[in-house]
Amino acid sequence: MLDIKPEKIVLAYSGGLDTSIILRWLQETYQCPVIAFAADLGQGDELNEIKEKGLKTGAQKVIVKDLREEFVRDYVFPAFRANAIYESCYLLGTSLARPLIAKKQIEIAEAENANAVSHGATGKGNDQVRFELSYLALAPEIQIIAPWRDWEFGSREELLEYAKKYNIPVPVTKEKPYSSDRNLLHISFEGGILEDPWIEPDDDMFVMSVSPEDAPDKATYMEIEFKNGDPIAIDNKRLSPGELLNKLNQAGGQNGIGRLDLVENRFVGMKSRGVYETPGGTILRTAHIAMESITMDREVMHLRDSLMPRYAEMIYNGFWFSPERELLQKTIDESQLTVSGTVRLKLYKGNCQVTGRKAQQSLYNEAFATFEKESVYNQQDASGFIRLNALRLRIRKLLEEGHGR
Repeated sequence: MLDIKPEKIVLAYSGGLDTSIILRWLQETYQCPVIAFAADLGQGDELNEIKEKGLKTGAQKVIVKDLREEFVRDYVFPAFRANAIYESCYLLGTSLARPLIAKKQIEIAEAENANAVSHGATGKGNDQVRFELSYLALAPEIQIIAPWRDWEFGSREELLEYAKKYNIPVPVTKEKPYSSDRNLLHISFEGGILEDPWIEPDDDMFVMSVSPEDAPDKATYMEIEFKNGDPIAIDNKRLSPGELLNKLNQAGGQNGIGRLDLVENRFVGMKSRGVYETPGGTILRTAHIAMESITMDREVMHLRDSLMPRYAEMIYNGFWFSPERELLQKTIDESQLTVSGTVRLKLYKGNCQVTGRKAQQSLYNEAFATFEKESVYNQQDASGFIRLNALRLRIRKLLEEGHGR
């Protein structure tokens, strides 16, 4: 519980099971006004009735902000310039959304003279860390209420009973007891029936993509144009960041691209099974890597790649608003100044294949790479290059054989 009594609370409100219960619980527990804040990050129809629902559940005010363009431009694209991926699989869809939601919560708290913020993350997960590190980085004196760490409920089944008791409509049932979180980059599913890592998810659970088996028998071709590491157009049509990612989601989803079943290591120390759909992000990362392959210096690329796991871990663990992430971001962005051009892709039954890439500042030169006769590269020079690189290997072997005594 808090040392200072909240006078007004801003709740990160999704309208799902947890935050619907929390909205009512905060009013009962602290006897103060609660403002419900819903961030539109691309959830679609999920937000259609959220304002009405929040008011009926007792919110003093429900604020809905369209953050789709800001989310993609200022959070997704910077991470994708780094090809950021956590534990070789996860494209950080939830991790990238939390700092933006927290930032807007703090802005609303300041505008509405609220001295507390709240979220619906559990005491076992990563999101509590992501929210609260962001809150404290932006507003060091803010009061934080984390109901899952304070209240008497111990399971989602108990929450369902509470919702039934107070006639709070929630989108989770005992027949479908998993939670989901959606934005323009992905949708995640976890909990309930998914907690057994041996059980295969039902196909009807997926929202953004068809099964690869049900995808069209004809491949889809597309071209993505990049400028300074960011995608700016699809098939020669310029699009805003949000529009572009949405279009990639549609194309990827129709072709069964981007499904992932993952057991990941949470920051708090336990393993967790999650199922994800990231169709547009999967396409974008593939295209970006291909664009870098002909426009990025080898040593710059290798240095950036060596930093990527640490950078992705920072985002996953909630350190978006940290000096170390900001420092790395500047380095990453500098590496992208030459990453401009076009990549052609083939989408087919769950696969995303690069079929072409071109750039005005391409470092790839046919005259240098050809097996035919040319004047830039003297193949005889390779002999000395190889012998110099083999010197330490030869010395080690000679010592093993006793020739160095």
